[in-house]
Amino acid sequence: QVQLVESGGGLVQAGGSLRLSCAASGSFRSINAMGYYRQAPGTQRELVARIESGGRTIYADSVKGRFTISRDNAKNTVYLEMNSLKPEDTALYYCNVDVFVDPVLGRGTYWTQGTQVTVSS
Repeated sequence: QVQLVESGGGLVQAGGSLRLSCAASGSFRSINAMGYYRQAPGTQRELVARIESGGRTIYADSVKGRFTISRDNAKNTVYLEMNSLKPEDTALYYCNVDVFVDPVLGRGTYWTQGTQVTVSS
């Protein structure tokens, strides 16, 4: 079992900043990648940012230069620093963690229930 604890989110004015964090715990050998996705009403869930075990990062074009993803491997925690927020960033943000459980079970992917980010204009 893998547990994810997500924190952060909330209401902020346009131009403001928020920080999300997501900590993984439980029974797994290693974490392959950690990231955030988001989904606004009436839209599909989309990748926001992702960071792999080696540190390679991927960002959606819409957040490049404004959001920064990082991870603390010792704490199994991923952080998403969101700056210069825009009303179009309003969405439910989900943390996603891809782990290697063990040689029998192999890989697993886990999601949080999401945290709301609302940016007012």
